[in-house]
Amino acid sequence: MVSKNKSNIVTIMDIDFVNETKEKFLTEYVYPKLTHNQKCFIVTANPEIVMKTRESKAFKKLVKQANYVVPDGVGIVYASKFKKQLIKERIPGYDLMRDLLAKADQESYSCYFLGAKEHVNEKVVEQIKQKYPNITIAGHHHGYISINDNSIADKIASSHPDLIFVALGSPRQEEWITTHMNKFNKGLFMGVGGSFDVIAGEVKRAPDAWINLNLEWLYRLLKQPFRWKRILKVLEFMARIYFKKE
Repeated sequence: MVSKNKSNIVTIMDIDFVNETKEKFLTEYVYPKLTHNQKCFIVTANPEIVMKTRESKAFKKLVKQANYVVPDGVGIVYASKFKKQLIKERIPGYDLMRDLLAKADQESYSCYFLGAKEHVNEKVVEQIKQKYPNITIAGHHHGYISINDNSIADKIASSHPDLIFVALGSPRQEEWITTHMNKFNKGLFMGVGGSFDVIAGEVKRAPDAWINLNLEWLYRLLKQPFRWKRILKVLEFMARIYFKKE
């Protein structure tokens, strides 16, 4: 866990967020764990995830098992402003994954890719091989699995990957990681949600202009109107922060 002090932790709804720039978080917290073969569990949490922890004690317990919870979502940054504990930088999960892949390519690390539909999973591996040729593909498997399927987890563990990217959606990806992490003797574990769909080209990420204006959420809503219920959760989150009803 991050050592708790006022400078590198911001607590929102009883969830401790890393308060560092992405560069410092990677170079001073994450990369050393990879170098020393230490296990590490990263949760990328947006307002929707935080609301889930408020509604489910079981899920909250899973999130609190993470070594690091990073602020993925502009709503988390805005909440920190209301609390007068400004988070230094939003750290989007997709961007964090890309940086980790670049590091894996640089160091010739091995990666395992678990999640998404079978054809999407295969496309992800193809894209990784093309863009990051020095990465060793420890293996890959689609996401249509039982969380408690030990045979798949044992097979993944036996491949001894340095990084394990799990795209099962929340809370399933956190459930899988916390259920099976003890089977591994090393590895960085990270739930990456819909990142596989973006890498595979199935879903287009918001243009940089939208991202820079903190409007990626609006772009997603316009492209995927079925996400409107998620936006309501964000509004509820912000209302609770504003009216101090955490």
